[in-house]
Amino acid sequence: MTTRRTLIQATALGCAASLTDLSWALTTPAPRRRAIPSSGERIPVIGLGTSGNFEVGDSAVERDPLRAVLNAFITRGGTLIDTAPSYGSAEVVLGDLLQESKQHSACFLASKLSSVGRAAGLAQFQSSLQRLRIERLDLLQVHNLRDWRVQLDVARELKLEGKVRYVGVTHYLDSAHEDIGEIIRAEKPDFLQINYSVASPNAAKRLLPLAKDCGVAVIVNRAFEDGHLFARVKDRALPGWAAEAGANTWAQMFLKFALSHAAVTAVIPATSKPERQIENLGAGFGPDLSAAQCAELIAMFA
Repeated sequence: MTTRRTLIQATALGCAASLTDLSWALTTPAPRRRAIPSSGERIPVIGLGTSGNFEVGDSAVERDPLRAVLNAFITRGGTLIDTAPSYGSAEVVLGDLLQESKQHSACFLASKLSSVGRAAGLAQFQSSLQRLRIERLDLLQVHNLRDWRVQLDVARELKLEGKVRYVGVTHYLDSAHEDIGEIIRAEKPDFLQINYSVASPNAAKRLLPLAKDCGVAVIVNRAFEDGHLFARVKDRALPGWAAEAGANTWAQMFLKFALSHAAVTAVIPATSKPERQIENLGAGFGPDLSAAQCAELIAMFA
């Protein structure tokens, strides 16, 4: 069985390069990119989430692995990093690490609004800029639809002022899909961030096709079901067609499943381990899964 450990070993042998070796990045193809429908700008299909993994203190023991994660991500072509004010210290840690490595300009940074009221939303946004050590945010999303009408107006106001490039809405539960669909139809934001995985495929029934029809980019969260999927495949071999599809591990299989829907722009797995960051980026290469392969995976995890 191919596991995360075996991919890590193979990567170390095959690359023969340290995480700080920029020459490796310059000679290695970058992951695939997909277009943001509202602008045509193309971003890599594998992003990086910061919920949990970047919620650490300021000690070297806590931050050094994240330095390596960011370096592995950016030098191998990653750009999209998703965070939020509600993710504890994540914005501060991310901003500090990008500042010290001078890598801000290489990133497409996304954060969120989760306040109630216009004044609170504007104040929260300013705090995010300070924490992230930036003057402009690439993507500002209304977090889990909280006070979404007011906060979406705030985000659009900031976009008109040039302080935000794109606006969006997010959620992580199937129970919100109906409400999200109504917002997509009425508001047509630049981005939607939503849950979608082999174990929670319901977004593909109506929400993802709707986003595609409305020209809304889709970021997938919870592709690993917060890590719970790995427990379910602990002693399970990959499907026989996995290598043909370019999936060497279950992590890559789960990410490829999410990316194989035509509406999906990018997926944002989180990790605090640089070797797993490299593994995740590997899902950005090779073909999409076929409809039959996706159906087989859904049945496997039903």
